[in-house]
Amino acid sequence: MKKLGLLSALFIVFILVLTACGESDDKNETGNEPETNSDERTITIEDAMGEQTIEGVPENIVVLEWSYAENLLALGIQPAGVADLDGFHQWVNIDAEFDESVEDVGTRQEPNLEAIARLNPDLIIGVDFRHEQHLNSLKDIAPVVTFAPYGEEAIEDHYQNMINEFQTVAKIVDKEAEAEKVLADLEEFTKEQIDRVAEAGLEGSRYVATQAFTAQNTPVLRLFTDNSIVSQVMSNLGFENAYESDTVETYGYTEVSIEALQNFQDENLEFLYIVQEDDNVFENQLKDNPVWENLSFVQEGNTHALPGDTWTFGGVLSAEVLTEQLVNAMVNE
Repeated sequence: MKKLGLLSALFIVFILVLTACGESDDKNETGNEPETNSDERTITIEDAMGEQTIEGVPENIVVLEWSYAENLLALGIQPAGVADLDGFHQWVNIDAEFDESVEDVGTRQEPNLEAIARLNPDLIIGVDFRHEQHLNSLKDIAPVVTFAPYGEEAIEDHYQNMINEFQTVAKIVDKEAEAEKVLADLEEFTKEQIDRVAEAGLEGSRYVATQAFTAQNTPVLRLFTDNSIVSQVMSNLGFENAYESDTVETYGYTEVSIEALQNFQDENLEFLYIVQEDDNVFENQLKDNPVWENLSFVQEGNTHALPGDTWTFGGVLSAEVLTEQLVNAMVNE
């Protein structure tokens, strides 16, 4: 009888072990319930062309506009291909870099369809104002998400639209938590720059910001309006834009001649400018020009140069770089 009792006990233990093993098979290695297969994931977003359904998590992505390639880098993702890599490296001055595996796929305006197809992407990201004419051909290669950075709603606030687009990209690639961290880091960095502005006694200062260049041998100034990324960054830092436009400028600036600056003669303001080293209109064409030389902020030395390659149309990483560049220029560092 004792032997029979012992055998019964061993049989019960054996059954319990088998049951436990069966339960562990239903869990992953960390003891949690099995994760949903990314291939089963389906999301719907709204882009410039309407509602888009994206199945799975895109991993092999071709990007035809720089800001979205930058956004992928911010999320720790390397795109498969990017339009005009040389131009990106010239203008987008961020620390994150592309791997050597990233391919150039033509220009932003004229993408190379054959180069894109060779990469066998599972997603292509473009913009309506450049790529609408290519959409049918691009869709023959892979699903396409088309942003509208100069759409009616987007141009009301280019900075907020940049944030919104970044969050959309993060949703597409299933990196929303990472995006929240990136945005939190940008907010924290901005607070640090606000402290620098306060320490310099510049909080609340009025300014005019411009990007200047020569066109047909004539100096042209792009005065940044309140809806631009530049002006929104300056507002976040506690500065006030002295230039007001009567309309919402699509690209966030108004093109004017040097004479327009005479409207600010009585203003106690700071003048920020971006020029290329080989096209510095203020040191070349406008040197000894009485209109320029007699401006009050010029005479008072309240002019501040930003680097010639300052990028004013970028994504979240560029926004951080721009924030620091603007503060550096204002505090004369």
